[in-house]
Amino acid sequence: MASQLLRSGTSIGANTREAQRGVGKKDFKNKFGIALKEADETMYWLEILEATGREIPKDMKLKCEELIRMLVSIVKNS
Repeated sequence: MASQLLRSGTSIGANTREAQRGVGKKDFKNKFGIALKEADETMYWLEILEATGREIPKDMKLKCEELIRMLVSIVKNS
């Protein structure tokens, strides 16, 4: 589970960085859409870890929710 969390979490940053160097608006929106999906997956893994009794930092889920809201806004408005 931890490795899945690491993969999805780092993919968010990789896709947002790639979006900033995209070749057009469609590519930009697509990469941010992928980042949003990865953020949602990251939240899933955080919830699974929490449900199985693993301790996660209290603010980690809140920060992930905030990131998801930002990514939704970027995708909707681009």
